Amino acid sequence: MTAPAALDATLASAIQKPANIPARPYFSSGPCAKPPGWDAAKLATDSLGRSHRSKIGKARLQHAIDLIRRVLRVPETHRIGIVPASDTGAFEMAMWTMLGARPVTALAWESFGEGWITDAAKQLKLDPTVLRADYGALPDLTAVGWSHDVLFTWNGTTSGVRVPNGDWIADDRQGLSFNDATSAVFAYDMPWAKLDVTTFSWQKVLGGEGAHGVIILGPCAVDRLLSHTPAWPLPKIFRLVSKGALTEGVFKGETINTPSMLAVEDVIFALEWAEGLGGLDALIARSDANAAALDRIVAARDWLGHLAPDPATRSKTSVCLTVEGADEAFIKKMAGALEKEGAAYDVAGYRDAPPGLRIWCGATVDTADIVALGPWLDWAYATAKAG
Repeated sequence: MTAPAALDATLASAIQKPANIPARPYFSSGPCAKPPGWDAAKLATDSLGRSHRSKIGKARLQHAIDLIRRVLRVPETHRIGIVPASDTGAFEMAMWTMLGARPVTALAWESFGEGWITDAAKQLKLDPTVLRADYGALPDLTAVGWSHDVLFTWNGTTSGVRVPNGDWIADDRQGLSFNDATSAVFAYDMPWAKLDVTTFSWQKVLGGEGAHGVIILGPCAVDRLLSHTPAWPLPKIFRLVSKGALTEGVFKGETINTPSMLAVEDVIFALEWAEGLGGLDALIARSDANAAALDRIVAARDWLGHLAPDPATRSKTSVCLTVEGADEAFIKKMAGALEKEGAAYDVAGYRDAPPGLRIWCGATVDTADIVALGPWLDWAYATAKAG
């Protein structure tokens, strides 16, 4: 056991501030760091102050959709639409318009998955089959029955747990797969043939601005929209069918409500940056390198650990860490000390998760900044321990 005097000396040494601060100390899990080199002055502005239904407005929205398709390698069989209210709006649009035709299974291993269970059970009254796991783990994916529609998050933003791949999704499924991919796209290669509905928001892996969502529909999802009339009323912003036909304009730059063209130009910048890097493979490589750098930091410290212990199901984007002996107040001290020094912003874990840290490792973060963060975590831990 370490003597108190020795412990005090260790803490005093650790409290010496590191020499190097991360160049871009933005580690929030959403909105995430802007792409390297981002500057508001670099954004195209011709569409600003114009109607989103003008020729240029629709063209820029369509350009964003085309870039998403190219970077994510979305097949032409799938439609891509820009919709209101971030990933939440996109996923709820899918639930409200398509559920009710078949039984529902909802999976949850973090807070957003729990939110979809609440919607299915308490709002839509669908009595879903629920498969849960504690933070840090996955439920038994082999127990999923694909005669049901299935709701799941690909990457649990608040738990740091992800599905390992799409192999568990049946090729001969009768139900639809509803994939909340907001912390996964642009960091994993999505198996589009397995995914009937996919949603995400720009502010996650791309570092875009909030308030806009993206919905990607496969052929079976479109068939469901055309063949199924929900038993509940649909608000205007959820309606994807008009007079028995799909509202195709949504997937060609004609949004249901008024988008922010500034946010559209911002995400176009990020998508063009991604394409210039080499597309999805380059983004995945950057995220992998960041996660590996953080893994090395964790492995070198006995007081730091992963909330998700299995590397096969551990997030490479929203990496959630445990801190030995820490409660919520301790984590708040650590995060506050790091923010005060400008060494790391927004690294406290999600409010519903076990107390810990959450470090975003998506592609818009530079690996050198993850490396530089390590000594600052030592300093923040020692500072919080010292009182």
